[in-house]
Amino acid sequence: MTARKPRMAVFELAGCRVEPGSHQHVRLPAARLYNDAPLDLRIDVFHGVKPGPVLLLSAAIHGDELNGIEICRQIIQRINPLELAGTLIVVPIVNLFGFIQQSRYLPDRRDLNRCFPGSERGALGSRIAHLFNEELVQKASHIVDLHTGAIHRSNLPQIRVDIDNEQALAMAKAFGSPVILNSKERDGSLRALANSLGIPLILYEAGEALRFDDASINSGVVGVINVLKHLKMLKGRRQGRRISPVISSRSTWVRAEKDGLVLRKVELGQTVQPEQVLAHVASPHGDDVDVITSPVPGIIIGCTNIPVANEGEALFNIAQFESDSLEEATDIIDSFTETYE
Repeated sequence: MTARKPRMAVFELAGCRVEPGSHQHVRLPAARLYNDAPLDLRIDVFHGVKPGPVLLLSAAIHGDELNGIEICRQIIQRINPLELAGTLIVVPIVNLFGFIQQSRYLPDRRDLNRCFPGSERGALGSRIAHLFNEELVQKASHIVDLHTGAIHRSNLPQIRVDIDNEQALAMAKAFGSPVILNSKERDGSLRALANSLGIPLILYEAGEALRFDDASINSGVVGVINVLKHLKMLKGRRQGRRISPVISSRSTWVRAEKDGLVLRKVELGQTVQPEQVLAHVASPHGDDVDVITSPVPGIIIGCTNIPVANEGEALFNIAQFESDSLEEATDIIDSFTETYE
């Protein structure tokens, strides 16, 4: 006699019951505005027909980081719960206050991504972090967190992960961004919380705040689908041209040594060598020019987009690689650029 397959259980979130093979919109009360209007976290839950992982996909923990919201929107349109194993939880906008104000921060200027795990009786950020942790993070087995560079700063699509975490590193490789940056979590971040709970998390960084970037969005959508397939939540082969990411052990910030106009000489994703000229910082009166050079060989994975700088301001972020990996990294980024741009 053939044994019956175990029946998929109902998934419960914020008091809502999501039946197997269904997609449900869930509202989680998060805060209220001055006029007493409610602010709810809008959550899309896709509960599959077979057992599997619970993947939490989150964006806009920093409210002005918009690429991740569009990635979430496209993922929501593409997922069919009848073809899904496990459960996918999508939260396109975590920092509702910041999103409304087109700001990275909460109204009290706190960074929500430094407030985890939070407290039920703490400041606003601490309370939102506590709610997100209790209702969402602790239900997840895996997390993909979507980010961009800060305002006036662009990041080359990259995954930040602690490469000592084997499960997270496997997710990072499956995602398929050209660069994996070895990065330890910061205190109070969602990554630090996930690590403390034993939940593998990868952080996708791509593009600039308050701007849509097609390459960042398209590669992000493909990356999330690839992670779902890696976790066997979806069937089928990886999407897109297969990108084998190269791992960077560290990165170096290059800063302005004086105030002035920034005349950039290199672009995002470009390979640079020691002493190569990255930019000129010039006086607006034209009689004083400071030359900014690269201190290391590597690839530009982050840069400022605003052509003025104060002394000490970060201008370029250079990913460093083992000497025999730099050429490989250059080829991978060229391949990525051909695919998505």
